Amino acid sequence: MTTVYPFNLHIGPLNITGYGIMMMAGFLMGGWLIDLNLKQRGFRHEYAADITVAAVVGGILGAKLWYVAATGEWSALFSRGGLVWYGGFLGGALVVLLNGWRLKVPLRWTLEVAAPALAAAYALGRIGCFMVGDDYGVPTSLPWGVQFPQGLPPTTAASLASNFGVPMPPGSTAETLLAVHPTQLYESILMIGVFMFLWRLRKKSRGTGWLFGVYLVLAGTERFLVEFVRAKEDRLLGEFTLAQLTALMIVVLGVVLVSRWKEQMAPGEFLSSPASKKASDPRA
Repeated sequence: MTTVYPFNLHIGPLNITGYGIMMMAGFLMGGWLIDLNLKQRGFRHEYAADITVAAVVGGILGAKLWYVAATGEWSALFSRGGLVWYGGFLGGALVVLLNGWRLKVPLRWTLEVAAPALAAAYALGRIGCFMVGDDYGVPTSLPWGVQFPQGLPPTTAASLASNFGVPMPPGSTAETLLAVHPTQLYESILMIGVFMFLWRLRKKSRGTGWLFGVYLVLAGTERFLVEFVRAKEDRLLGEFTLAQLTALMIVVLGVVLVSRWKEQMAPGEFLSSPASKKASDPRA
């Protein structure tokens, strides 16, 4: 097993965390991939910057508001923590789509070009969670189990029992440090695979926005499965969590989009590049 301490970089009064670094890396990587995708399709790649800025603003605000709604801790709005992925996803998506509407970019084209980037950005973000010891799994005896002595919260027997209802192992004390599933890395590995699949699939899209539907199906399935070994306190029916219910809703939405969005559509005036006559063809 491995012991991991939080990555913190102190520069004068600034405290830069591993999560902050990887979150920024995720936004930058996502923006670069969207830019590359737009260029390869013959579209105006400047739209990538619009999407990235909107995703940062909407994502952070949405993640904060979701956390506050779930916990009632209004102070989290002004703290470094208190970020929930589903809230960030919904908030970021809302602001990105509103900005696309402002620029008269068809919604389905925004979703189409952003789908692979979303998977890659999420994979990097989960590495950030690992670097600060957050969102880990239940105790395990597997050789790749990880101990987080300064995690959020620490993986001591008492902490896991009080925060997640995990029974204390026989013979352990409150201070016993337990190894847990590195679910952050499970998600990173799976979502890197999703990204690679979507990136190859983007030139074979069956309809505008169809690729985003595939992303929703794969991302929702991944989250649903990993939740079985996550350390969670929001179990609803037996082993099922609130996140799994949300994941199933995402999968259903993805299936609907895949089944309905089968036709190509024009990209609109903003995206079209005067130099390209193939702008409306995703295989260009």
